[in-house]
Amino acid sequence: MLKKLFSSQLRINMASGVVVTVISAVTMMVAFPIYLHFLGYEKYGVWLVLATVLSFAQLGNLGIGHAVMKLVAEEHGRDDIESIQKYVMTAISILLISGSIALAVILVFKGRIVGLFKLSDANAQTALWLLPYIGILSIYVFIVQALNATLSGLGRMDLANYIQAVGRIVVVTVTSILLYTGRGIESLLVGNTLSYVLIHVVSLICIGRVAHIHLLRLRNLDAKRGKRILCFGGGVFGGSVVAMVGIPFNKLMLSRYAGVDSLPVFEIAFRGAMQLRSMIEAGFRALMPEISRLSGNMTEYTKDRMSQINRGAIKLILLFGIPMYVAMLIFATPLLRIWLREGFIDTIPTAFRIMLVATFMNLLIVPSFYILLGIGRIREVFISQCITWSLNMIIVVTLSIYIHALTPCTIGLGLIFSWFVSASYINWKLHKTIAGLNKKGQF
Repeated sequence: MLKKLFSSQLRINMASGVVVTVISAVTMMVAFPIYLHFLGYEKYGVWLVLATVLSFAQLGNLGIGHAVMKLVAEEHGRDDIESIQKYVMTAISILLISGSIALAVILVFKGRIVGLFKLSDANAQTALWLLPYIGILSIYVFIVQALNATLSGLGRMDLANYIQAVGRIVVVTVTSILLYTGRGIESLLVGNTLSYVLIHVVSLICIGRVAHIHLLRLRNLDAKRGKRILCFGGGVFGGSVVAMVGIPFNKLMLSRYAGVDSLPVFEIAFRGAMQLRSMIEAGFRALMPEISRLSGNMTEYTKDRMSQINRGAIKLILLFGIPMYVAMLIFATPLLRIWLREGFIDTIPTAFRIMLVATFMNLLIVPSFYILLGIGRIREVFISQCITWSLNMIIVVTLSIYIHALTPCTIGLGLIFSWFVSASYINWKLHKTIAGLNKKGQF
């Protein structure tokens, strides 16, 4: 099936996504017991609060990572190195501005931000101390992500994926060493920072070898290309705003209404289920640049091939996903007990099983999501995100304020319903979109 539907380089890129996701899952399985052993649920919950702030800061990315990947891929197909340089340098400049704004907001409102989570005085002081460093890291993350997207746009998503995997290993290794030597929660900040430095340096080296481009030139700044970046990225940004608010919102509500110690339960259940989802989803991330290339020369054959790719992707999800998910549903408790050891508590397996069902609903969205992005139909992607997270927020607010039954498990049940409705919508819109394309790839 893969040989029939996908080119050799695309298969390599897709395979790398799966391999790297497995590596990420293993590093996560190693990391959680270590972090819980040295920090405990409460202190690790403080770090998750800080990570939530970092997630909010990512709104300053403005969807530019996806825009860089798509636009660089287009210019790489034309062998236009000069345009690639201009797109990347312009994107980095925009990100420096947006990142600085995000940092300023964090610094000005850091007291109110921490106050939202209702931490104890000692934990609040720790969060306030680390928050400015989290803000600075958020700016740096923007730049690193743009470079990684550039490498993907140059047709080497496999290299970009492997670099990110090495970065995740560095996080766990450095953090574990620092925790073992007696350092506290700041170990996680240092580990994450060193990881992004590594990704930055290696990505620059790989970009130079693939395309021999020179980025740090003022003449590479281009207003016209900046407008194109913002136009495409703005559509992605709208969906990202909605999506990135969703999970932090859930964590905020859990911290306020169920206690900060419920956050690690939610994080383990949600992240664990998402890692299993990613083992299948990761391979489909390479579809976006491939579909973009196809849509530039639209014919009836191209439209049929897009439909075939979507049907083949859904079949692969059902073929490999159902057995994996059923196995995890059956063996969740013993596997979690072995994994977490003394950090295991009885509420985690139930929350994890519910999140498994929820993430499978979300998995059914993936092929349509990337194909619509490749076609350039940002509106449909945005609406699907709005459906998911608006329903999720309504359910969470109802559970917390009116029913007083907010837990990681009830949030998971809400996500099952939200993602089911969103999956139904986006798959319907994809079929309608492909049918409406003309030979220019437009309606």
